[in-house]
Parts: sequence; C-alpha cells; structure tokens
Amino acid sequence: MSYLLRVVLPDRPGSLGGVAAAIGAAGGDIVGVDVVEHRADGRAVDDFLVDLPSGKLPDALVSACRSVEGVAVEFVGHYSPGAHLHRDLEAVEAMTGDPDRTAEILVDLVPGVFRSGWALLVSLDDGKVKVERAAAGAPEADGYAAPWLPMPGPVRIGTGDGWAPDSWQDVVAVGTPLESGHRAIVFGRDGGPRILDSELARLTHLAALATVIRRDGVTGRDSG
Repeated sequence: MSYLLRVVLPDRPGSLGGVAAAIGAAGGDIVGVDVVEHRADGRAVDDFLVDLPSGKLPDALVSACRSVEGVAVEFVGHYSPGAHLHRDLEAVEAMTGDPDRTAEILVDLVPGVFRSGWALLVSLDDGKVKVERAAAGAPEADGYAAPWLPMPGPVRIGTGDGWAPDSWQDVVAVGTPLESGHRAIVFGRDGGPRILDSELARLTHLAALATVIRRDGVTGRDSG
C-alpha cells in the first residue's frame, strides 16, 4: 500500500534525514520526497510518498515521524496505486514537446505534480461548466453553474454555496485561469491535505507557461 504523508519539520540540515530514517525504521519504503513549502517561522513542509508492506498500518508512519524532535504530521492518506510523482520541470518539458496540447498535458500531469486526487480542464459554456478533460477520477462538474467560473485569477473553490454536487462535499480544490477567465485548470484533493498558497502559486505559474508555450509554438509555425 502507498501512502502520502505531509510532514512539517524544522527547516535545518539533518531534519529531512532524521524523518527519512524514522520512516525506514518503521518499515516504510520512501518512493519520493517533495519539498512543498519553506515557511517564515523556520519550518518546512515536505510530502513523502511511502510504500508499506502488507500488515503495516499508516499509524506506524505517523508515530515514527513524531518521534523526531520538532516534527508534526499534518496529513496521512492512501495514495492511488500506480500513481507517480512528477516535477514541475517534467511538466514543462512535456508541454514543450507538444505545444498544441499544453493544457491537456498539464491537466494529465497535475495529479502527479501536486499529489492531488484529480484535475480538470474546464471552460464556460452558456453560463455553465464544460469539462474539456478530466484526470484521475475527478468529481462531476459538467453542466453546473459554478460561481467560480469565469475565473479572473487564482481562486480557492468553495462548495458551501449550493452549486456543488455531492461528489464535491469532502473536497479541497483550487483553480487558475488559462488564456482567459473563461478557461481554467482546477485540481483538488478528497479529504485533504489542504492546498497551500505555494501550491496554488506553482499551479498558476505552470498554467501561464502552458499559455506561453502554446502561443510560441503556434507563432513559430506561422513564421516558418
């Protein structure tokens, strides 16, 4: 079984190694580590993707991390089998390789880049959400009149104002516009962990790069 741990730890040399050693001692096999955020209070937020052998419970990972001084576990949850971690640079390289499909490629890679449960490429069609592409089991959205679209800028998507179907009720989600506010990329997690400001900023940066790569790709062909 694979698990995602979001760990808050002191932002100093040795802390990451201490957590990794504790996870290993508890029987966990670390598949990937991603530094999500450096905080002004001297702490960092890291995501660990960990495989556990049959019979081991995720509580053992939590206890192991907490045994390291100054470390707290913000979230632990099952991570989909077969899912992979990607880096922002990998997403940029993939988009550069196919400029006509930058938005679709980004949506496909977002779950691995952000360890999110799913992602959507949406547009506004006659006042309602049109799903152009969905990745990793996204909740229902097509045909709903969502108050967050059009999207003038990066947003946190709430579900308490009556628009959302039942499949959104335990979701934390954010979105950012593409070429215009009428087209956007959304990603979310079912049950957590919460989406940090740094993650939303990264999504916005990648979406802007998707637009630039697509435009430059088209311009390059036209000028040739």
